[in-house]
Amino acid sequence: MNTLKPFCAVVPSFNHSAKLAQISRALLAKNIAVIVVDDASTEEHSMVLQQVSNASNDIHLVTHHENQGKGGAVITGLLMAQKLGYSHALQIDADGQHDLNDINSLLDLSEKYPDALISGKPIYDDSIPKGRLWGRSITHFWVYIETFSLQVKDTMCGFRVYPLEATCQLIKQVSLGKRMDFDIEIMVRLFWRNIDIKFVPTKVDYPEDGQSHFRALHDNVLISWLHTRLVLGMLIRLPYLLFHRLVKVKVKTKKSPADKTASHGLSNGVKNDDS
Repeated sequence: MNTLKPFCAVVPSFNHSAKLAQISRALLAKNIAVIVVDDASTEEHSMVLQQVSNASNDIHLVTHHENQGKGGAVITGLLMAQKLGYSHALQIDADGQHDLNDINSLLDLSEKYPDALISGKPIYDDSIPKGRLWGRSITHFWVYIETFSLQVKDTMCGFRVYPLEATCQLIKQVSLGKRMDFDIEIMVRLFWRNIDIKFVPTKVDYPEDGQSHFRALHDNVLISWLHTRLVLGMLIRLPYLLFHRLVKVKVKTKKSPADKTASHGLSNGVKNDDS
């Protein structure tokens, strides 16, 4: 019987190489293998990525000869992670904006809920561009409509742990957006497939020397078109979403015999170990 290896990390990179060695060392120190996806970077950056890969047998480098976008790079990395026998993959950006100190929190929650998608919920400082913050607020509004739920707190943070079986099944069955629309779409569609989503607050920085590949006009148009398609998809799935919501409400309100026993014990002065 084959035993799946637990966690690896997927790091998409397009001309982001300055902090990759530091990120890779931090991941390896936690016994997390690294899959770096070079999304057709320039020769200068590709050479650095190759040097980082050569530093350890636990760093795997996959190279795109044509740029496919952040989503395309993550898809390649997730499929490679499954091929290498991992059950879960941590997605983390190569530009250093994610707080490496929160990796353990994400992984611990994933171990507790192995079938769930675990995502960072960003805590921003003043470094975030105001336009990006406003755009995220608009996306949050549309996602609440698309999921018919307030459970999905943030779909744009690329710091998350994917359960690979469900995620790769979705990737193979649905043509997902491959650029800045990817993080939003894959989370919404996993939610539609009844994959639980849990969030961990995490600090996100936008370094002054950081290089963003977000194209204000092009990517905002892309994301707007994505939300149009997802709203239409929600309308098709609305009966299911309503039914699922009702089931969850009934489960929450219906007490199990164990719950009743615990409540009875508390009312009689018996200490509950979970209190």
